[in-house]
Amino acid sequence: MKKKLFSLLFFLALFAHSQNDKINNYQYIIVADKFDYLKTSDQYQTSSLTKFLLMKKGFNVFLSTENLPKALLQNRCLALTASVSDDSGIFTVKNRIELKDCFGTLLYSSKFGKSKEKEYKKAYQEAIRNAYASMTDLEYNFTPIHTETIKNELIETGVTIPVKKDDSVKIISEVIKGTPFKQSESDDSVANTSEIIETVYAQEKPYGFQLVDTTPAIVFQILKTNLDAVFILKDKNGVFYKKGKNWIVEYYSNNQIVQKEYQVKF
Repeated sequence: MKKKLFSLLFFLALFAHSQNDKINNYQYIIVADKFDYLKTSDQYQTSSLTKFLLMKKGFNVFLSTENLPKALLQNRCLALTASVSDDSGIFTVKNRIELKDCFGTLLYSSKFGKSKEKEYKKAYQEAIRNAYASMTDLEYNFTPIHTETIKNELIETGVTIPVKKDDSVKIISEVIKGTPFKQSESDDSVANTSEIIETVYAQEKPYGFQLVDTTPAIVFQILKTNLDAVFILKDKNGVFYKKGKNWIVEYYSNNQIVQKEYQVKF
């Protein structure tokens, strides 16, 4: 019994450590200015309070309606998104703070904070404060992702990369983009073993979609048309359309047509 309990506690400790490692790679948090269960922006000052509390953890926090740093305007994937979910009943308000990445993956959630206050503002604010109080397992310490970290992750997944230090950044970048490399017989040369179709992830926007890669970085922004499987490339003279199971991008660059195939995850 003791061994099983120790194993469970050890697993939970490892899980919490893994969560913290991922969250530590993010310098920014964007708090939704309106949570799904509320009717108006920052109703009962719920968003403002959430921002204030997360700032106490050491994050750079912005409301989604505030002016964002240039880096975030160019790439929202540099930030986590914070929201507060609601599971309230008739007599009890229950709220939980959630942190997600730009793909909508839940990286962290607090425990539910509860309140039995009758006044809505007091109830929601007390519940959010109690949810924050449960976040003692989240110890934030900003740690930028370095190429060495990425290289280790690639090795763990079975990708062999050269040990030449000067080339590692370039080769890691290519591997992330979807072109695998392997160590050649000579340490001084690296061979491209195969070409595979790059995968991008679609994030819905009012105008259409934003396509990001696994870096993550924005690859294209595509605008809706009257045709289901045809989009216009924003800021480029070209189109993005479906062909079979995959998608084709076509645009002109220096009076030459560029064409490339992608797999899109919607």
